[in-house]
Amino acid sequence: MIRWRYGTVTGVRGGWRGCTELEVDVEAREGEDAYAARGLAYDELVGVPEVGDRVLLNCNAIAKGLGTGGYALVIAVPDRLPADVEGPGHIVKARYTPMQAMRLAVDEDDSPYRAAVEGCEDLGGMPVVVADLHSALAPVLAGVHATAPDAKVAYVMTDGGSLPAWFSRQLDQLSDRICTVVTAGQCFGGDLEATNIHNALIAARTVGGADIAIVAQGPGNLGTGTVWGFSGTAAGEAVNAASVLGGRPVASLRISEGDARERHRGISHHSMTAYGKVALAAADIPVPDELPADLEPKIRAQLAELPERHRQIEIDCSGLAEAMEALPVKLSTMGRGLDRDRVYFIAEAAAGRHAAQIAKRRD
Repeated sequence: MIRWRYGTVTGVRGGWRGCTELEVDVEAREGEDAYAARGLAYDELVGVPEVGDRVLLNCNAIAKGLGTGGYALVIAVPDRLPADVEGPGHIVKARYTPMQAMRLAVDEDDSPYRAAVEGCEDLGGMPVVVADLHSALAPVLAGVHATAPDAKVAYVMTDGGSLPAWFSRQLDQLSDRICTVVTAGQCFGGDLEATNIHNALIAARTVGGADIAIVAQGPGNLGTGTVWGFSGTAAGEAVNAASVLGGRPVASLRISEGDARERHRGISHHSMTAYGKVALAAADIPVPDELPADLEPKIRAQLAELPERHRQIEIDCSGLAEAMEALPVKLSTMGRGLDRDRVYFIAEAAAGRHAAQIAKRRD
């Protein structure tokens, strides 16, 4: 289940909010040699390791060659444990795992925000952009702020990918463009914690003061190549949650011209399943006016298969590529950037533009 290893910290590479990146020498076990690796420690969970510390590691990601993370994850610094953190909060995230963490959720008794959350009757039509992948966050934000520069945008992180929000470098790099990060369900480490997506959306609105919310899983989605076997089905559930709370669901399309896998070319089967079968509530589906000529017939045919309850809206995409290129982060989805999968990023930015247009009309 876990590839337990001991290692020694040989260097500190740096880090970002909530994380320290390390160089570690991983000790040999029977049948394998010692090796050097990149390590990652979550500061709030294990403390901040220093050069010379002996650390307990989980090396599954290295052994399996996982593309999202390839880190030896620090489980503990056994000889220098962090101090206990006292204070309110009894909501347990990553429940009943060895790394379960106690957090203060916005909706529990000790929270200063409980009354505001409990008193919120609906989202008042707030647009909620729903995306399949974490890589959509940056282009959606670009689309929002290219259209409504002053819009306050919250990010609601769901638990289909990384559980710690700290793992996302994008969140650190985009922090000045996001008014609050709310970690929902089993994920944790946001500015605000919530027990589920419903109260996360309410917190984004009432506590964060958001004009727009973006809902997407953390980095590292799960997919098995089967019709239902992928973590992005949660995108359809997010449409339902936004709708039942009186928000305006905006379902961003995952479209690709660069993915070699047929199930993801054109509109990904993830979007077709999430919005065609899982989302029972109506959503706006922004369609970029810029589509690859060779894929446009397929994309139009796929759009015709989506339920009539959804509202398909063509979006003028002028200026969106330039807005994305001006971001302080490197655009990447499955290792491809804007030059190799332009339509993916344009489609996500189009969803952001549509949400911004809705928000402007509400002002």
